Amino acid sequence: MRDYIIRRILIVIPLLFAISLLSFFIMQLSPGSYLDDLRMNPDISEELIRKMEADFGLNQNVFIQYFSWLKEILQGNLGESFTYRIPVAQIIGSRLFNTLLLSAAAMLISWGIAIPIGIYSSVHRYSFLDNIFSVFSFIGLSIPNFFFALLLLFSIVRFDIPLPINGMTSIMYDYLSPMEKAIDILKHLLVPAVVLGTAGTASLMRQMRGQMLDVINKDYIRTARAKGLKEKKVIYKHAVRNAINPMITIFGFQLSSLFSGAALTEIVTGWPGLGRMMLTAVRSKDLYLAMAGMMMGSLMLIIGNLAADILLALNDPRIKYH
Repeated sequence: MRDYIIRRILIVIPLLFAISLLSFFIMQLSPGSYLDDLRMNPDISEELIRKMEADFGLNQNVFIQYFSWLKEILQGNLGESFTYRIPVAQIIGSRLFNTLLLSAAAMLISWGIAIPIGIYSSVHRYSFLDNIFSVFSFIGLSIPNFFFALLLLFSIVRFDIPLPINGMTSIMYDYLSPMEKAIDILKHLLVPAVVLGTAGTASLMRQMRGQMLDVINKDYIRTARAKGLKEKKVIYKHAVRNAINPMITIFGFQLSSLFSGAALTEIVTGWPGLGRMMLTAVRSKDLYLAMAGMMMGSLMLIIGNLAADILLALNDPRIKYH
């Protein structure tokens, strides 16, 4: 296992280089540049635009731009945002905690609800509650996140529910005690976390139910029951442990979303996360800010896959990595 992990870590370097190269040139394929909108402003002179173009390095060949950016990255500098005119690391750092908090809360809700319900639905297949859970899962799969967020916000306003509907903190946040600040953030977190969490719950629940149904019909499960083992032990020690393997792989892929957030949900709920900012950066061709977001997502995807491989080996002794 140690040699496998070392090899995977060494592969990360050329893999990230290939991802950065591909992402950079795909960004350049779209027509125009960040300065195009400024050229439409009659108050900005052409001389100033040319100066900004030289400052940003946009007047150079695309290959020179890429290797200049790569050189800065290797020195630990993510570059400067075209829009905010401050270092990209400073912008990401100001919103990183917000996105991590939202993503972690959403994953906790989705996995904490989906796995137990999926197990219950498979054991009590076609029961009344199984049918109810199936209906809710299909509804969750069909409703877009932003629309569900709008429904929740409308319900909060319509029924005078004492929950905030926008932002991450209240106006008087700076005057609150540490405990009151934490409660205030949790209140603002509830709506976006529930929206993202329930969206993930629907698909995870169906997948867990399907995996459990496949495992329950295996010969070794029937053998365990024939030996007289208690049903709870058969389900949780034998069935769940084998059915959970594909879910661990899915968990590894979902780790990459910890830094990406959910742009539309953040926009609707006013949550100041990275998702909305990165969407704006890509649309405006704020090159260095967009590239930083892409590289963070790629790195988390690689780390997530490695974590999933390790967890699979720990959960299932039949899996060996060489």
